Amino acid sequence: MLPESKSHGPLVERIAGWSARHRMTAIIGWFALVIVSVLVGTVLGLDSAHSTDPGESGRADRVLDAQTSYVPLQENVLVQPLEDGSRLAVNPQVRGAIKDLTTRLRQVPGAVAQLRSPLEPHGADLISEDGRSGLVNIQIAGPSEQFRDHRAAIESTVKEVAARHPDVRLAQAGDASLSAAVNDGIKDDMKWAEFLSLPLTVVILLVVFGSLIAVGIPLLLAITTVLGAFGLLQVVAHWVPVNSATSSVVLLIGIAVSIDYSLFYLRREREERVAGRSVTEAIKITSRTSGHVVLVSGLTVMLCLSGLLLTGLDNFQGLTAGAILVVGLAMIGSVTVLPALLALLGHRVDKARIPWLGRRRTAAGESRFWTAVARAVVRRPRLWGGLAALVLVVLTLPAFQMRLQDAAVTDSLSREVPVVDAAIRMQEAFPGSPLPAWVVMWEKRAGALDAPRVLQAVKELHPISTARVDRIMVARVPLADFGTGEVANRSLEELRAVKAPAALGSLEGVDYAVSGKTAFAYDFTKQITRRSTLVIGFVLAFALVLLAVSFRSLAVALVSILLNLLSLGAAYGVLTWVFQEGHLSAALGFTPYGGVIGWLPLFMFAILFGLSMDYHIFILSRIRERQAAGASVRQAVVTGIGASSGVVTSAAVIMTAAFSVFLALSAIEYKMMGVGLSVAILIDATLVRGVLLPAAITLLGERLGSAGPARRPAAGVSAPEVARTSSDLPM
Repeated sequence: MLPESKSHGPLVERIAGWSARHRMTAIIGWFALVIVSVLVGTVLGLDSAHSTDPGESGRADRVLDAQTSYVPLQENVLVQPLEDGSRLAVNPQVRGAIKDLTTRLRQVPGAVAQLRSPLEPHGADLISEDGRSGLVNIQIAGPSEQFRDHRAAIESTVKEVAARHPDVRLAQAGDASLSAAVNDGIKDDMKWAEFLSLPLTVVILLVVFGSLIAVGIPLLLAITTVLGAFGLLQVVAHWVPVNSATSSVVLLIGIAVSIDYSLFYLRREREERVAGRSVTEAIKITSRTSGHVVLVSGLTVMLCLSGLLLTGLDNFQGLTAGAILVVGLAMIGSVTVLPALLALLGHRVDKARIPWLGRRRTAAGESRFWTAVARAVVRRPRLWGGLAALVLVVLTLPAFQMRLQDAAVTDSLSREVPVVDAAIRMQEAFPGSPLPAWVVMWEKRAGALDAPRVLQAVKELHPISTARVDRIMVARVPLADFGTGEVANRSLEELRAVKAPAALGSLEGVDYAVSGKTAFAYDFTKQITRRSTLVIGFVLAFALVLLAVSFRSLAVALVSILLNLLSLGAAYGVLTWVFQEGHLSAALGFTPYGGVIGWLPLFMFAILFGLSMDYHIFILSRIRERQAAGASVRQAVVTGIGASSGVVTSAAVIMTAAFSVFLALSAIEYKMMGVGLSVAILIDATLVRGVLLPAAITLLGERLGSAGPARRPAAGVSAPEVARTSSDLPM
């Protein structure tokens, strides 16, 4: 039994000591917290906050949200011959298919609000320039609660007509079908991510620990942490918009940090027990050392992630809230329930070993490989540090050509998806028609949209369709491209700056804004670009202060930030080289579109700057322990790297595996995220922490040890022990 005496040490040590003494209370309390978190969102039944788009798109979005009536969504059906290249005017098969389709659609009860056909008067704009293809434009009727049924009835009718006309292609794409394809793709991807991530993590943990009981501890913390975060996120979603990507990010970050923190604890606790200390003393030392690292790392990650709130983008609010929640819960669990579990299990944590699986990564011994690397680096720090920095700079070079551009649906999803193929064919025949821009007009005074001049002004925009709802009117105007590339952006800029003002600017009592998929991506990227400096400055400033306070050394804090920036720059360069330039496209299963997702670099900056601090703080803490015990800087660097690199390598492998799951998903956005995060973690845990960090600390010399007041050696690390471990170093 652990003694009941109260600890008067640091806060983390006191919390861990209480948990170890009251182990069952701590364990039951943790599970109660998780259960309450899971149930609270369901019990309260709170509505979810709605996301508002940035810029001019946001103005239109707010106007549309203010309407109580249903705004019809638009679908298009491309009709063209499969083989015969004759013009629509003289092609009986195509004309027959169009007539059949329009007749059947009008017979579907209440499903179609408005329909335009190329065979009817004023339908010339629905015939392609080459005259071979026709476009049937459909507005899906409401109300909102019947939209799904109406959409399904329309899609079913299109399929039935297509089956009766085998010589004619009928391909449907539009607002509803393309959005559904994206949502279905996300759902399928998330299922794959959930299916692959946990089993892969279990396998790696088995290799790392070689013990079923030891594996169960990080898994238990990870699963309960993620479940609790999901539950609390339902409550937060009442005030903060949460998008579809949040759940996957919360899942993978939760698994990564929970296992990282568990590894830090388990490695140190096992190390102290192997050194001959009791379970009680081992937990006490672990909470004072690794527990402190977990606390500082967790706070750093949360502060870095909070910088994303400065973008002013709703899409980042839910993402940030979810990530902060899961990291915070993982941190709380690590300093409460982990010590309780270790105290409860004692030496039994090493039981149920699996033969032939590596135990040495979490055993008490040093890593021979990284000790040898560190020994070579400290002998010639300028040479090895310079070579490592040069490699990172070379990897960074492609990032200077990075072009931020969101992926259109046809860039993100495979053409094997029928609606994506339909959209591509539709774009070729009718540029911009799959997802046209929305010109939203609203009345500043009652009745302004009823003026005869309004309809004439709208016709000057050449819309494919118009809809009048309450005090607004929506005109769907095709752009030169429905995607998010330069052609689409130039066409959008022309519509906003020239065409719309010329047609609508003189209307009295009417205001307007241009939105749509292209406009949203354009405004989002502009907002990201404007706010990036503020976010980066915030993250760097807080990281600098936190590191300087933690290590009582401004030099160490500055070097730490520089190393993180080098690691991030290299990851950006690899991301640009792979996806923007299209290298490895066949191996990774994507088609390059000449850009990188607009939100990803800033997201990577915030999350990786925080996550990489886990390893950095862990390694620096071990080096400081050795130096406080009487070792020279070079001795402390070699022994600190050797003692900590095993757990860092294991944690990096697990985190990389978790992020690599994204590579198996279909959407190019997730593939980019997987490559970017995985490469950054690998670079950070190997080249940066294994070579650059020991080189930098060696060059800093005694500044590491002289920073701040003198500190007593951490329990478990004595000067003779360090001297014995380091006696063979040729300093």
